[in-house]
Parts: sequence; C-alpha cells; structure tokens
Amino acid sequence: MGEEGLKKRKGEDKGGEDRQSIQSHEPQTMNLQKQAKLFLFPLRATGICMIVGTIIGSGIFVSPKSVLANVEAVGPCLTVWAACGVLATLGALCFAELGTMITKSGGEYPYLMEAFGPIPAFLFSWTSLLVTKPSSFAIICLSFAEYASAPFYPGCDPPQAVIKCLAAAAIVVITIVNSLSVKLGSYLQNFLTAAKMIIVAIIILSGIVLLAQGKTANFKDSFKDSKISVSSISLAFYNGLWAYDGWNQLNYITEELKNPYRNLPLSIIIGIPLVTVCYVLINISYFTVMTSTELLQSQAVAVTFGDRVLYPASWIVPLFVVFSTLGSANGTCFTAGRLVYVAGREGHMLKVLSYISVKHLTPAPAIIFYGAIAIIYIIPGDINTLINYFSFAVWIFYGLTVLALIVMRFTRKELKRPIRIPIIIPVIVILVSILLVLAPIISAPELAYLYCILFILSGLIVYALFVHLKFTWAQKISEPMTMHLQMLLEVVPEEEVTE
Repeated sequence: MGEEGLKKRKGEDKGGEDRQSIQSHEPQTMNLQKQAKLFLFPLRATGICMIVGTIIGSGIFVSPKSVLANVEAVGPCLTVWAACGVLATLGALCFAELGTMITKSGGEYPYLMEAFGPIPAFLFSWTSLLVTKPSSFAIICLSFAEYASAPFYPGCDPPQAVIKCLAAAAIVVITIVNSLSVKLGSYLQNFLTAAKMIIVAIIILSGIVLLAQGKTANFKDSFKDSKISVSSISLAFYNGLWAYDGWNQLNYITEELKNPYRNLPLSIIIGIPLVTVCYVLINISYFTVMTSTELLQSQAVAVTFGDRVLYPASWIVPLFVVFSTLGSANGTCFTAGRLVYVAGREGHMLKVLSYISVKHLTPAPAIIFYGAIAIIYIIPGDINTLINYFSFAVWIFYGLTVLALIVMRFTRKELKRPIRIPIIIPVIVILVSILLVLAPIISAPELAYLYCILFILSGLIVYALFVHLKFTWAQKISEPMTMHLQMLLEVVPEEEVTE
C-alpha cells in the first residue's frame, strides 16, 4: 500500500494519532466501528430486514416435508412450526440480553470468552469457521442452485455438476459484494428481503382466499393418525428449526448497529414473531391445496402450490424462491464474516483475518476466507448431510452460550444489563438444546455425529499448539504470509478503541 494513501487516510480520521502497530511495517490502523454503519432505512428497519432476510431463505421451501414426515398429521405439523418460532424467539431474547450487555460483534464468541474464558470461545470459533457457518452458507447456495436450475430440466433432476457450479458462482458473487461495500451488501439485503416477502405474501394471500372459499377439508381431524413421540417431535423440531436458523444473526454485527440497546431487542421482538406468523400461514396455505400424502410426495412444495394455484403464472414461485435463498445467503455472509474478523482480532485465527480494507472499509479478508471454505463444502456435500452436520454442531454451542448468560448473572454482576430477561427463559432454551443434541444420537445414531464431536475436540490440540504455546516456527511462517496478503488485499489492522 502506498504511503500517500495511508497519510490521506490518517488525515481524514479524527483523533488519528499514531498507535503502536502489531507489525513494524503497519504504519496505520483503522477502526471498523467508525466506518461500517448501516445507513439505509432507519436502523430498526435495517435490523428487521437483516433478521427476516436471513431467516426466510430455503428452509420454508424444503423443511415442510421433513416436519410433516416426522409427525404425520396436519395439526402437530402446524404446532411444531409455531413452537419452533417460540423457541427461536426465546433464544433470541437470551442473545438480546447478551448482546446489550457485551456490545461486541462476533455472536456467541465474545459471550463465551467473557463467561468461560478463551478455550470454549476458541472451540466455538474453530467449529463455526470451519463447520457450521460455511456449511450453512453452502446449504443455502445449493438450495438456490436447485431452484434456479430446475426450470431448465423439466421432468428430471438437474445434474449435480450444474447445481454445484451455480452454488459456487453464488458464493463468489455474494462474497465479492460484501467485500466491496457494507452499504452495497445491506442494500442488496434489503432488496432481496423485499423480493422474498412478495412471494411469501402471494402464498399467504392465496391461502387466505382459498380458506375463504371453503378449502378446509384437509384441516378436519387434523390430529388424527399423528405420530407423537419424543423422538419424532425432536426430529420435527430439528428440521423446523433449520428454517428458523438465523435468529441470532444480528448479534454478529452488534458493533455496527446504532444504539444496539434499543434496536437489537426491538428488531428481534418484531422480526422473529413476524417470521413465525409467515411460516405458519405458509404451511396453512400449502394444506389448502394438498393433502398430507400429496405434500410428502411433492418434489418442491412451493412449486406444486404454484402449479395448482397460480397457473399460468406459476413461474413466479421458483423465481422468487431464488431471490429468497440469495437473500438468506447474503445475510449469512454479511454476519458470519464478522465472526472470522473478531476471532482474528482476538488472536485465535490468522491476524490478517481481522484486518480492514483501506479502499472499501470492510473486513474483506474474513469474508473471502468464509466464502472459500463454503465452496470447499459444496464439492463433496449434499443438502441433507450438511443440514444434519450443521444442526448437531450448532445446537451444542447455542446451549453453551445461553448457559453463559446464566453463569454471568452470578460471576459478572457488575456488567450493565439494559435488558434483563426472566431466568426461566434461558433455562428452557438450555433444556431444549440438550434434547435437540441428544435426540438424533438416540433415535438414529450415525458416525457423522461422532466425527463432529471429535472435530470439535480437535480444536483443543490446535489451541494448545498455536494459541497457547505459540510455536515460533508457526509465527515465522504466518508473518510473511500476513505481510504479503496485507499488500495484496490492501488491508490494515483495526485501531484499538479506548474506552
């Protein structure tokens, strides 16, 4: 990077006195908080768009079959969808207290660091950076690719090579957009959220019209022949909660929110119940034109609904499903890139991952790293395998993070809590997370779960060698890599923020 550019940047920053750099060749540092503000609509609207846009993605179009298959009746199916929304809201309220108590980006990472120390926080970042976040990104983009390619292969499944190439292309485009500009990524998020809400509104309004016309036959004796057991309910929740995943995404950009004490909880309280109402109404709409058997036999539930209700304009459905999945993928990339950035800032990942682009003022190295790992998951993976792998790992840390909330009620009493939820709420979330982790192991044990646990625990070895002991040979390798990547990407460290 040229000296003139750095001097110019230095002159523009208020209070830009010299700070000691981590490396001798880094003459200037930058502050993400000063530049990455979300200026689109009023902040509440942007926060709600981020939650709704991230949650509503591919899940509502692929999970209804899986939820129904586990409970086998309309009544329990709708109950599970509503209960999943309640659980997501309770979990998000726990995260709202954490997010307003510890206003740092990175989601669960800073909360685990404050409550339990560096080792659990490192295991979370290790698992998230290499398993849960990129696999979620890959799942969403694979879903996008399936819907985008389906119209070109009527009557048969699209080739896997086509699906994987489209998914990889989507990852590349979204990664580039979010690396170039925070505002551009946020504008895209708001546009795609508006687009996906159009198809949601079309399906819901069509269902209401059909109900008004008397299409209620499939709701009679709605609990008859249902399959209710701890195992079946747990697995139904497993699939339903995948559709709700993203309820905690706003906590990943807490530092970039204006007035997070107000806007974070307000966005949660409005956004997640809105999604819950939409999901329940969408499922009701599905059942107005399909019996349980027909829904289970459908290859794409939303497309079948469109063919029966919107013909000859049924092409609208796959088009807007594509927008929906892209919006979810964009929101996931926007927030997960901040986790990589925070982990790098804490010294738990390569330091270059915490650097900020001089030209674009974004955590570009973190976002690029995240997209590259997601592309690797696309090559051998399929949607169902990735969902199982993702869900099992993510609920381990959801439960551990909510446990951190309870622990800090006793160990960090001095911290200000603008939001203080009743203690029963985190207790409920912890108990449900334990059930969700144990249910698949008990009902359908697979080696994949064992591999996932072993991978999480392998982070202890990495932590001991490269974070705790800090082997000199590792530093000798990483320092020149950091220097060259810094010059290639034109990035500098974040400046330290004095309290």
